Amino acid sequence: MIGITRTTVFISLCVAVAMFSLFVSVVFGAASITFNDVLSSTFSLLTGQESEISAIRERIIWELRAPRAVLAFLAGAGLSLAGAVLQTVTRNPLSDPYLFGISSGASFGAVLVIAALSGTSVSAISGFSEYSIAVGAFAGSLFSVVIVIALAGRSGNVERMLLAGVATSFMFSAATSLVLYLSDPLAAASLIFWTLGSFARAEWASIGPVIVVLLISLLCFFAFSRPLKTMLAGDENAKALGVNVVRLRLGMLVMSSLMTAVLVANCGGIGFVGLMIPHIVRRLVIGLRVNLFVAVAMVGGIFMIWVDVLARVLHEGTELPIGVITAALGSAFFLLVLVRRDARS
Repeated sequence: MIGITRTTVFISLCVAVAMFSLFVSVVFGAASITFNDVLSSTFSLLTGQESEISAIRERIIWELRAPRAVLAFLAGAGLSLAGAVLQTVTRNPLSDPYLFGISSGASFGAVLVIAALSGTSVSAISGFSEYSIAVGAFAGSLFSVVIVIALAGRSGNVERMLLAGVATSFMFSAATSLVLYLSDPLAAASLIFWTLGSFARAEWASIGPVIVVLLISLLCFFAFSRPLKTMLAGDENAKALGVNVVRLRLGMLVMSSLMTAVLVANCGGIGFVGLMIPHIVRRLVIGLRVNLFVAVAMVGGIFMIWVDVLARVLHEGTELPIGVITAALGSAFFLLVLVRRDARS
């Protein structure tokens, strides 16, 4: 009974913090918007009454900042989920979509499509081109997975798989830099900021597909949570329990690639989120009867909302790329994990 109560409290707290974060994050930005403005506008929207705030503030709240906050939550949830799944299927706590090469491959595919479709800037891309970017990102992420599996999949050595992922990540990063260098200068300037991660392009129309892919992936991970747990004990033990290890691992890698590709197509490359959040959540849910993937998605979404807030307020007058902040935090966390592993050894 105590475990159920603690679990309920944890889930309720995550939902409350997520809702609070979504509301508060709308306040931060160049234009002056107060928390009362957000509450008043939300109340007017729900009740159908005439809003007490100006039309300009209404547009800033609902057309710029609200979709941005929602996309930040979805990006954090998706990248954290991908990291948790990769760490499970590879049995390596250092696995992450960025270090595994998936994010870099997706970024390369997206940048390649953008460079081919647009000769001016990312903002010129709309309609069918948005889906083309997502397809290009998915193709790039799948290609990176194929390379990693080809280099280290048959050996069964998860450490070698991670090293292959890091090498693949550097290879695609170099290819992306080459595409940017050969692109039109105006397009390259816009693409460089986009590849470092940004939610500035968030729109309600583009958030729908992200929600669909994220929900399908979450349901898939939730449905296979038990077989995934058995893989933590080793491939042989999982096979003894009737798990098709090869098929499950490939399926989870493809789902992680799809989810990462959709996010990269909408907000660029953001690294190390999938590395940090699963480790933090595992410590938070010790003794709780809560699904790890659900908890990871909630905490990852909350984390990314506040990273986006930091990106807007750390340097007055300019917006920092999201990837710069997550890389600074993630690299320190990566070193901490390595030190702890060496200490245990």
